Amino acid sequence: MKRNGSLIICGLALLSMTSCFDPSQPNYQYFPDMYESVGYDTYAEAPFANGTAAQLPVAGSIPRGWQPYDYPNTNAGYELAKAELLSPLEETEAHRAEGKELYAIYCAVCHGSKGDGQGILMKREKFLGIPSYADREITEGSVYHVLMYGKNAMGSHASLIDAEERWQITQHVMHLRGQLTK
Repeated sequence: MKRNGSLIICGLALLSMTSCFDPSQPNYQYFPDMYESVGYDTYAEAPFANGTAAQLPVAGSIPRGWQPYDYPNTNAGYELAKAELLSPLEETEAHRAEGKELYAIYCAVCHGSKGDGQGILMKREKFLGIPSYADREITEGSVYHVLMYGKNAMGSHASLIDAEERWQITQHVMHLRGQLTK
């Protein structure tokens, strides 16, 4: 009997504690902005601390990791890059292996896996006249410049691959050219 009375008292105590709990109003809010966030409409202006609708970067600032490319997208810029631009990457097997993998993704469909201009798009006659690397006088600088800006029917790959990856592809292209001209 004494035990049943204890259980009843404990049950009533638990019931009284949970009866006042409101799940829509938790007791502690560690991050109140997450519970009661401000709703913004799509494409509506959102005020910031300084009262403007957009945060602009400071004039003259550049993004972290950005490297300038000083050769313009002109024929003169191409010739200048061809004559004087050299790879900053050390020529290693690891860089060339990475370049080979990237080449297979971005370049081989047109230029072929051997660099002979016999890629799948050439064989299916989607693009005609893709040159072999053996037929062109190319340098590290000219390959990088074409990857950066594109040339003739080939578009720019600058938005797809970063600077280091472009240099790795360049190393692989120069390796392919060496094999074709033997």
